[in-house]
Amino acid sequence: MTQQRVRQLRVVVEAEDYDEAVRFFRDVLGMDEQAAFAEGEEDRVAILDAGRATLEIASTAHKREIDRVEGVTVPSPRIRLAFEVDDSPTATADLASAGGRVVADPVMTPWRSVNSRLEAPAGLQITLFQETEPLEERRSREGFGTDDER
Repeated sequence: MTQQRVRQLRVVVEAEDYDEAVRFFRDVLGMDEQAAFAEGEEDRVAILDAGRATLEIASTAHKREIDRVEGVTVPSPRIRLAFEVDDSPTATADLASAGGRVVADPVMTPWRSVNSRLEAPAGLQITLFQETEPLEERRSREGFGTDDER
């Protein structure tokens, strides 16, 4: 295996309503602010801690399957953010009351996570997911190995 070169994944999102986006993700979703910088009145950035980051690369067929399983009736965009939370139904309700639009209510998926879908500030579509079993247990079940195991 090659040495891990990447130390952090940072997703940069342009938000027309900067204050609303920061409030939604920092104050309601609960992402700690690592740093914030301002160069002038409108030139601002906040870097929010999302915990551990991964890059999920999905085939078109898998993206359609995720939409189906999560109960999404309109195809999702090519890029969607997914956040692991401790309690998906509660986090979904909190974000909905803070201005997020629920696209699909929380549902237990075949891969045993509780997923919901919302439209969030800054034109983002997000999934909230709550894991209900450890990754090691999931990997031991049929169809849940890695590409390296094929």
